Amino acid sequence: MRRLIESEQYTSIRYAERLDQIGAACSVGSKGDSYDSAAAESLNSLYKEELIDFHGGWKNVMDVTIATMEWVAW
Repeated sequence: MRRLIESEQYTSIRYAERLDQIGAACSVGSKGDSYDSAAAESLNSLYKEELIDFHGGWKNVMDVTIATMEWVAW
């Protein structure tokens, strides 16, 4: 016998409920919809090319964090 709600579905429901509680909109589209992640993938590509691949060689996570903050000008 199969459970009525799989764990992934439950997580998705809880996620949607939490977004609703804080007044946030979910940016996830339908299955197979690449438009949602296109901007993020583009940004990640630039991040890796301009910062990670070009500079690299950090000693620890804090160094990468600081470099990332400087890269996005926070």
